[in-house]
Amino acid sequence: MVYRGHIRNGRVELDGPLPLPEGAEVEITLPTASVVSEEEATAPTLYEQLKDLIGTVPDLPEDLSVNHDHYLYGVPKRQ
Repeated sequence: MVYRGHIRNGRVELDGPLPLPEGAEVEITLPTASVVSEEEATAPTLYEQLKDLIGTVPDLPEDLSVNHDHYLYGVPKRQ
């Protein structure tokens, strides 16, 4: 059987009433996608990793972030 729930205030709260007897032993298995290691949680963001490069490339169009497809592939500008 699979029952779903959430963590609230450090406790597991299962969704809805369950037909389990008081004191029943349960086992909790977390989906791997929801488990984040401490290293991942404290890792620097992409911005933090690359912030020293911002503004270092000369002569780029001011609208490059919006119209990069125009400059790369020739599609019409978005403006």
